[in-house]
Amino acid sequence: MANQVSYSGQIDVPGKTMTAAVLRGKEDLAIEQVAVPVAGPGELVLRVGAALTCGTDLKVYRRGYHAKMLTLDRLFGHELAGTVVSTGEGVTRFAVGDRVVPLNSAPCDICFFCKAGQQNLCDDLLFNNGAYAEYIRIPARIVEKNTLTLPESMPFQHAALTEPLACVMRGLEQSDVTAGQTAIVLGAGPIGLLFIHAASLQGLNVIAVVKRKDQIATAEHFGAKQVVRLADVEDPIAAARALTPEGRGADVVFEAVATPEAWQWAVQLARKGGLVNLFGGPPAGTIAAFDTNLIHYSDLNIKASFHHTPSTARAAFDLLCSGRFLCEDFLTGSSTLEELPEVFRGMLTRPAEGTAPEIKIAIYPHPHAGVPAAEAVAVEVA
Repeated sequence: MANQVSYSGQIDVPGKTMTAAVLRGKEDLAIEQVAVPVAGPGELVLRVGAALTCGTDLKVYRRGYHAKMLTLDRLFGHELAGTVVSTGEGVTRFAVGDRVVPLNSAPCDICFFCKAGQQNLCDDLLFNNGAYAEYIRIPARIVEKNTLTLPESMPFQHAALTEPLACVMRGLEQSDVTAGQTAIVLGAGPIGLLFIHAASLQGLNVIAVVKRKDQIATAEHFGAKQVVRLADVEDPIAAARALTPEGRGADVVFEAVATPEAWQWAVQLARKGGLVNLFGGPPAGTIAAFDTNLIHYSDLNIKASFHHTPSTARAAFDLLCSGRFLCEDFLTGSSTLEELPEVFRGMLTRPAEGTAPEIKIAIYPHPHAGVPAAEAVAVEVA
């Protein structure tokens, strides 16, 4: 039986239902009334303070599913932060009123991969979705292993950057980056920009390869020392390599576009003995062709980073809390939950050249969150 709590601040639930986004099919996102979740043993129920749009969610929206994260007719979204409004039996680390950021997964820590230090590949990796809703249930394993308490000064929308940044921190960790190295980042979407910013904060000299004119200034703002725009050069590979020390190529290349062409370019942009991280995930069945002689005789290291681990989640969270990370600059818009289907339809079409780049949109399920409730509301979620 979950706890029954009285919370005198921001709760405005009309009974036992809430508004939530449900994925019904390819490009079919419905805003519906569903049951308020119940906190079982070891679980939390959060009032969502803010959720963020994400490239992965956009891929799921386009395809109607994700092989590991969710299928049709499920609550949608996975980047969020919020306030604890209910605790299940046995929860001791968190209390009603705590402001927290839950990651969207947690490993088992007992399978082969977990014991090998590869928790992101856990055989029983538990995913959680439902960020685009007024309330969300956090499973016990995520509560135990991958939920963090926010500093009082940290806005929910900043904390919600933890999950995507945790994936990027995993990519940097797996690539053994060190200050002073030269890195090329292919792509200046949300993940590409996170790579540019995080790598530059770790002291790498970052060269960005971008498609759109407006992405030049954005990449530079987040730390790119030099930027190559595809339309401005005849040979993007030659142009980017020319910016590296002695033109030999980058020490490490991060591919954040998720196309076969970008994967092929990434291999050609690395120096001999360099490392290529094929971070972007194309659709299942996608084939990319590589020059085997180039890979072999250049002694290239090729990796493909997937997801995050509890340790990189904490590394990401610490960076967000440090004051060094430009959290607010990654948030280029805001919207209500009811407007979410329109937001995703808009994300399918890239903005016209010359318009401000869109990185992440903050979704606020409670648009009047700053206005205290007239009186305490008893929220029964049992």
